[in-house]
Amino acid sequence: MRPKHALYAAVASAALALPAAAAAKLTEIGNVQPAATPACPAKPCYALTRTTGYQAKIGTRRGTHVIPRAGRLVAWSITLGKPGKKQIKFFDDNLGGASTAQITVLKPGTNLRYRVVGQGQAEKLAPYFGTTVQFALNTSIPVKKGYVVALTTPTWVPSLAVNLPTDTSWRASRAKGTCDETSKQTAQTGANTLAQYYCLYRGARLTYSATFVPDPVAPK
Repeated sequence: MRPKHALYAAVASAALALPAAAAAKLTEIGNVQPAATPACPAKPCYALTRTTGYQAKIGTRRGTHVIPRAGRLVAWSITLGKPGKKQIKFFDDNLGGASTAQITVLKPGTNLRYRVVGQGQAEKLAPYFGTTVQFALNTSIPVKKGYVVALTTPTWVPSLAVNLPTDTSWRASRAKGTCDETSKQTAQTGANTLAQYYCLYRGARLTYSATFVPDPVAPK
C-alpha cells in the first residue's frame, strides 16, 4: 500500500509525459458524494461476505461503477467499518478467515452474467479497520468502456452501509434462489470466471472505488 498522495504524484508524473493535448486525468470510479458509512461496529454488524459485488445504483445515479472509456485502473480505495473484537472473531470463525478483498473488473454479458476480465492482488484489511485506505495495484488493469468495477472477498469485509433509501442498491455474484445464502462461497477469484449476478440488495451500498486513468487521445 502506498500513501494516497504518493500514488497520485506517480500517476500524475506519467500523465505529464504525454503530449499536452492528451494528458490523462485521474478519475475515481464510484466516489459518489455524500459518502456512506459502513454499518460496523453497530449491532448487528453487517459485512460483505464471500462474494463479488458491485454497486448498481446510488440514488438517482445508475452506472456509478461503470468504466466510461478505455483506460487503466491503477489503484482502489475502500472505507472500512471498525468491528469489535467479538465481531471480528465471529466473522473470522464463520466466514473462512481474516478479512481480505481485491478489486475485480467484470465484462457484462446476457441474463445478468458477468465474466472476470481483470483483478487486483488480494489485500489484508484488518490493519485498516475504521479508516479509508487506498491500495496501489502491482500491475495496472486495462479496461474498456462498459466494464464494471466490483469488489471481491472470499471471506468478509466490513464495507457495507445499510438502512439507506431503496433507490440505492448493489448486486452480488449469486444465482437465483440463493440471495439469502450469504455464507455460501460465490466470490469470483479467478480470471475468466463467469457468474450470474441475480441478487439485488436494496437500501445498501458498498463503500469502495477505483482510480482510473483514461487512455490518451491523439491530438488533432
